[in-house]
Amino acid sequence: MTLPNGLSRRELLMKLGILLNTIVAVILAVPIVRYLFSPVARGRKGGYESWVLLGNLEQFPVGQTRLATYRNPVVSVWDGDTADIACWVRNVDGKSFQVFAVNCAHLGCPVRWFPQSSLFMCPCHGGVYYQDGSRASGPPERGLFEYHYKIDGGKLLIQAGEMPTPGQASNILPGITPCA
Repeated sequence: MTLPNGLSRRELLMKLGILLNTIVAVILAVPIVRYLFSPVARGRKGGYESWVLLGNLEQFPVGQTRLATYRNPVVSVWDGDTADIACWVRNVDGKSFQVFAVNCAHLGCPVRWFPQSSLFMCPCHGGVYYQDGSRASGPPERGLFEYHYKIDGGKLLIQAGEMPTPGQASNILPGITPCA
């Protein structure tokens, strides 16, 4: 069967199929391309330089470890409460601090602080960390991820922006270093 414009039904369906497949490919490619080029579009050059306030120094008593939260500086409007990120703050001696990501270095489960034993423990697979964030036992092969911090005018700030993940090496994460 030949159509009025000289195309056979087979040729018409083939061209229609190619057109529809091209439209679907473009629709799928747009978010992928946006994801790949998002760091360029946002103007990031090699890392995040966001210093985020954790609180006044008085909130973190000497010799204690406290839970703190901060708002992720790389946030979208629709992130809501999920942009609030927890971390553990240890006031070592009143002048020096350690700020740990709440994520276990094994699979990223949130670790809990147990002041009775001075240990961080992961409920998922039994990872245990000393109070300085170094590995004590269990499946994690390294210590907790540690944020860079600074004290400015009696306030504690951390360098934040990219969340640590178990699969990444510390030298890939700007602003986050492992404990020794």
